Amino acid sequence: MPRYLDPKADLTFKKIFSQHPKLLISFLNAVMPFEAGSHIVDVEYLPSEMVPENPGRKYSIVDVRCTDNHKRQFIVEMQANWEAGFMNRIVFNAGKAYVRQLGKGEEYDLLQPVHTLVILSDNFDHKTKRFYHHFKIINVEDTDEVIEGLEFILVELTEKFRPETMTDRKLAVLWLRFLKELESMKELPPEMMDNDEIRLAAELCEESAFNQKELAAYEKYWDMVRTEKTAIKSAMMKGHAEGRAEGRAEGHAEGHAEGRAEGEALGRTEEKIEIALKSAKAGLSAEIISTITGLTIEEIKRIWENNHQTNQ
Repeated sequence: MPRYLDPKADLTFKKIFSQHPKLLISFLNAVMPFEAGSHIVDVEYLPSEMVPENPGRKYSIVDVRCTDNHKRQFIVEMQANWEAGFMNRIVFNAGKAYVRQLGKGEEYDLLQPVHTLVILSDNFDHKTKRFYHHFKIINVEDTDEVIEGLEFILVELTEKFRPETMTDRKLAVLWLRFLKELESMKELPPEMMDNDEIRLAAELCEESAFNQKELAAYEKYWDMVRTEKTAIKSAMMKGHAEGRAEGRAEGHAEGHAEGRAEGEALGRTEEKIEIALKSAKAGLSAEIISTITGLTIEEIKRIWENNHQTNQ
């Protein structure tokens, strides 16, 4: 009986969708909200230098040009943890993909839409029970008026994922269940076995299909995800605790507070610097460290540079 690796990991996600265009076509046609009669028929993988930067390999990006009725381009991404600045980053990457379509002197009417599909293993919108989110550029006074160019689909594969809400999109349900549930499956259910693309994707995720170096990379990825998740949780707990402490401190007399505040501020700054350095060594991104410490990205970069110069 095969043991399946989690298809949401960097290694497996890219093995499925970066190396097998047939599987990517099936996945996109199932999950994207295409209008009737519109579907992808071919894909062209972009050269590595054109794929958005992925520092630390904390998330997977498959950047492709797909041929459909509208010659749209798609960025497909797997994100394990929701982090500060994430929405800004995906908008930025989509904007870069949109702009780089034109060469010098070419006309704007050559630009084709760029769609971003993000599969999340984390909740990002706690205000709703919906797990499927579709963002467009619309006229706020008439939502039927849409500016073509950038669209974003975010799918939360968490406890919010309810397949029964997509009864009219059976293949989408199968692909999303595959991503969310495969690792815990003893064997593929009949409805997945009957689909050639999903059955092949499952075979690619069998542990026996990976060598020892790949398995080590797979485990390292999840170690990094767990470390990042713990850091985010710790930052949130620390923020709540500091907020409660500040609330209690407001009732204290202010006469002798200034001197103490300066000393405490210095202590907090030194503590933040120490946390920033340890977090960097653990492989956390500057964005995550900023969330944990409250330091700006520029301050974190200066800390790294000063520490590097001191150790030389």
